[in-house]
Amino acid sequence: MYGPTDPRDLELAKVLLDHSTRPKKGEVVMIHGVGLDTLGLLSVLARETAKRGAIPFVKLDDPSLLRDVIENASEAVFKGMGEFELEAMKRTKCYIGIRGTSNAFEMAGVNRDKMRLYNEHYSKPVMLEQRVKHTRWVVLRYPNNAMAQLAQRSRETFAEFYYRVCCTDYAKMEKAVKPLKALMEKTNRVEIKGPGTDLRMSIKGIKSIPCCGTHNIPDGECFTAPVRDSVEGVVTFNAPTIYEGNPFDGIKLTFKAGKVVSAECPSADQTRKLNDILDQDPGARYVGEFAIAFHPHIHYAMRDILFDEKICGSFHMALGQCYEETENGNRSVVHWDMVNIQRPDFGGGEMYFDGKLVRKDGAFVAKGLEGLNPEAFGVAMPGTAAKKPAAEKNAKKG
Repeated sequence: MYGPTDPRDLELAKVLLDHSTRPKKGEVVMIHGVGLDTLGLLSVLARETAKRGAIPFVKLDDPSLLRDVIENASEAVFKGMGEFELEAMKRTKCYIGIRGTSNAFEMAGVNRDKMRLYNEHYSKPVMLEQRVKHTRWVVLRYPNNAMAQLAQRSRETFAEFYYRVCCTDYAKMEKAVKPLKALMEKTNRVEIKGPGTDLRMSIKGIKSIPCCGTHNIPDGECFTAPVRDSVEGVVTFNAPTIYEGNPFDGIKLTFKAGKVVSAECPSADQTRKLNDILDQDPGARYVGEFAIAFHPHIHYAMRDILFDEKICGSFHMALGQCYEETENGNRSVVHWDMVNIQRPDFGGGEMYFDGKLVRKDGAFVAKGLEGLNPEAFGVAMPGTAAKKPAAEKNAKKG
């Protein structure tokens, strides 16, 4: 085994293998680490994969090396990279991707045209089409110093939070989300109100997909997509975000007939970069995903979308490419998730389905959905005086 590892990595590996991907004997499992900090978990996963009779294929990348390649590659090189990686992915039955980069902003300032070619010839065909459509896959982050810094916590405190979040009771969550899925699939009009937000859209006829630990760790959302030209009004995303290494805060979008007609940030520089991204192709200004989140242990944003898009009491929308499962016809090289938290400590807000109040101030109020509120998992909603079980009382704030 590679060096010392966190003993909690074994519990996490079992979630990834026995709940998320479930490899069978003889199947190839690509275990892909990004960043040297992932080596410990890679080692545990490789060992546990082999124990189950599956074939571990371990792959380790480093973002700084990838940046060098992107900045210096021609289109022919990008095509060759994509073709090679595509063949490997076609042999893969299960994919576990672990992101442990030491610098979340490593891709900041990369040439826009080069990044577009990389996405076109590598990210889209290999990761978004072959991996998503033809493997049993899951992706997650690893709790290194960079993640702790983004979360503004010590590494020890952050690690305690991380393993509590990632090893939550996903089986219970799977049962609790079923009524929400059913309700969303019966709904036509969605209305969302809150500070800086007055938004309307239709989700009629589009499937809703619950996510409870099978593709993302952590998990805890139910996503769909709006009818492409139905989005109207304004939304302000109060959670900070990051896209291609660039930080953004307070994004405000105005929609007309589904299209973003105005995109602003408090900073002029961020506004310019925001619009540069949305001008890459026509689909980048339309919404490809709408999701409602409910992870009981994730309360605050830290510019890591795998965590931030699961914040309890939040919803998120992704500009750009839609998912095949929730097809709404939108196509783009962009898929950018932006988060709005509706809990009282963020100004509150309401969500209505066909005129009926479904969630208020981040808490589900519609009959049958109470099982998705954090209290159902023994966790108090932030800002409330609800009692916590002894295990929660003794844990550090997460």
